[in-house]
Amino acid sequence: MKREEILTQIKACGVIAVIRGASAEEGIKSSCACVKGGIRVIEVTYTMLGAGEVIAALRKKFGDEILVGAGTVLDPETARSAMLSGAQFIVAPSLDEETIRLCNRYCVLCIPGIGSATELKKALELGAGLVKLFPGDVFKPTGLKALKGPFPQADIMPTGGVSADNAEEWFKAGAVALGAGSFLTAGAKSGDFEQVERTCRAFVEKVAKIRGGAR
Repeated sequence: MKREEILTQIKACGVIAVIRGASAEEGIKSSCACVKGGIRVIEVTYTMLGAGEVIAALRKKFGDEILVGAGTVLDPETARSAMLSGAQFIVAPSLDEETIRLCNRYCVLCIPGIGSATELKKALELGAGLVKLFPGDVFKPTGLKALKGPFPQADIMPTGGVSADNAEEWFKAGAVALGAGSFLTAGAKSGDFEQVERTCRAFVEKVAKIRGGAR
């Protein structure tokens, strides 16, 4: 699938589930619970041991039913490793030019993290079709709205501090998608993956209602 198609799908879904965990097994179970709950885009973070294993397992299990990407990618070496594991997109917490260039080399969608107007401008100049506003709980929806003033052409996805309570504010501020993690997968810490599924389903339904569409 081409990166333009992947970007279109991410924006259509509106939610990326950010997966962290104490082990690859927990990561796989959390991801599967998210998918059962209606999430169609999964970001497997490289702070988790065995992240590449999780990506490979999810690609094998779900095929083209969902999108699977790598998150917390700090450098081009990690990005390339993630690609070889099957990652369909790369998400970074910061703006790393070499990582973006490597992704462009292999025509893989890169979603760099930005934290200022200067970084947003640079990301656009490097060809980023979507940027991650991080940490979202620092900027809040008002910060996103302020960035959209001089950069109305930028597609921005806040991550960090996103919840069911503030999702509507984020979309009203101009977000094209939301990166949501800890509140979606909170049940995984106690092994309650059914709770993860229920939380995801409720969030997917809420996002669909906010955006005025149905999934």
